[in-house]
Amino acid sequence: MLCHNPKLAKTSQKPGKTLLINHFRIQSTDRSADRIQTEWHLVDLPGYGFAQAGQKQREALKKMIERYCLLREQLVCLFVLIDCRHEAQKIDVEFINWLGENGVPFALVFTKGDKLGKVRLKENVEAYKTRLLEEWEELPPVFVTSSETGLGGEELTEYIEGINAQLKIED
Repeated sequence: MLCHNPKLAKTSQKPGKTLLINHFRIQSTDRSADRIQTEWHLVDLPGYGFAQAGQKQREALKKMIERYCLLREQLVCLFVLIDCRHEAQKIDVEFINWLGENGVPFALVFTKGDKLGKVRLKENVEAYKTRLLEEWEELPPVFVTSSETGLGGEELTEYIEGINAQLKIED
């Protein structure tokens, strides 16, 4: 959705499709000057939760993800993708809490926002936030998206551009 290329990342009806860390170099262009404005990397990590794999493979994926999150110095924001159709899952809450405990900067991205009506979508997201506020004083940034309709794409892109602009200032 962010790159306007539905074939860029492999997806499947079955969770657990991504088993490797996939890197994508993103170049934003300034159309008026016909030049690259910013360049950054989008990294697709395997899912930390449900994967149709054995316990050993799930443990190996968990270790790989944790090492990446803790040791990758260039990581400036991790986007936790959450299917908006489901209530807060124990494994998601544990992962979010683990990110907070380890000081990993992150944002929540609710996906599949087109699969629910507006009222139900809002109720689900609010219920999720309420669940997190049982343990969190303040929530990270929250986005609701749909790769089908583009919902939330502009807001998420602006957030990323804001992070990149801040990093330029700090350099």
